[in-house]
Amino acid sequence: MTSWPAPGGLVPASRIPGGELAAVAAAANFAVLPVGAVEWHGPHLPLGTDLILAEGFAAESAVPGDTGPRGVLFPAVPYAACPGQTRPWPGTVAIRPEIAVGYLADVIEGIVAAGFPRLLIVNGHDANMSTVRAAMEWVSGRRQASLLLVNWFQLVTPAETAEIYGPLVSRGHGGAYETSGLLGFDPDAVRLDAATDLPPKPKLPVTQPYVLVESRPDPWQGWSGHVSLASEAAGRQIRELAGARLREVVTAWVAAELPAPPTADPLPSDSPPFSAPARPLPEESA
Repeated sequence: MTSWPAPGGLVPASRIPGGELAAVAAAANFAVLPVGAVEWHGPHLPLGTDLILAEGFAAESAVPGDTGPRGVLFPAVPYAACPGQTRPWPGTVAIRPEIAVGYLADVIEGIVAAGFPRLLIVNGHDANMSTVRAAMEWVSGRRQASLLLVNWFQLVTPAETAEIYGPLVSRGHGGAYETSGLLGFDPDAVRLDAATDLPPKPKLPVTQPYVLVESRPDPWQGWSGHVSLASEAAGRQIRELAGARLREVVTAWVAAELPAPPTADPLPSDSPPFSAPARPLPEESA
């Protein structure tokens, strides 16, 4: 039978013989699916930046030789819905959001149906957060499943990146943080001398959280940020920190019980029937 690096680690799903799938699924603690994009990130980063990062961190969700859980690594989803700001730039391959949701729902359900009720999805492309979440919600109503979505970008906090890079903004699309992340996995894929710093548009002067989508921010060249702050040393630090946190999340997740299977009934069978609270009768007039 296909075996893991003792006692934990990952095995590639694409190499599992069909006749061994059931045994591998029974022995696995979880499956993992990277999701990325093919998208312009500026002249200094490859079109597969999001894909490389998703695959890189997915591979670190269970390190070979670790005492942690056993995982099965499925081939990455390479294409995604992309923002309007990057679609006109060369090399961006964007699919419509409604196609992305349907496609992802079929992929996720197929993995669960193959015998993997626990599925970790490691995301490298911000726009995937909404489409993957929608697909996960759909599958969870059809299959017994525990579906965990982790975006590598969020595994290191803004306060921590400020400690690494200083006061200048580092977390923009194609900026120092993302560039460093790629340097941590594939330094030969980065051309630091190909892009000059492009300070991003300032955030709104408010403390409340918000999501702002604009047709074409200014300044903008399909990317933004202080690329000159990126370095291999920062990339190694980010990879180590984010990878450790991902494994911490996975370890806690696989230790928890699986949810009950979905049901067409709105309430569990042992719950009392729902009834509206009694309304007091109006007082009679004297």
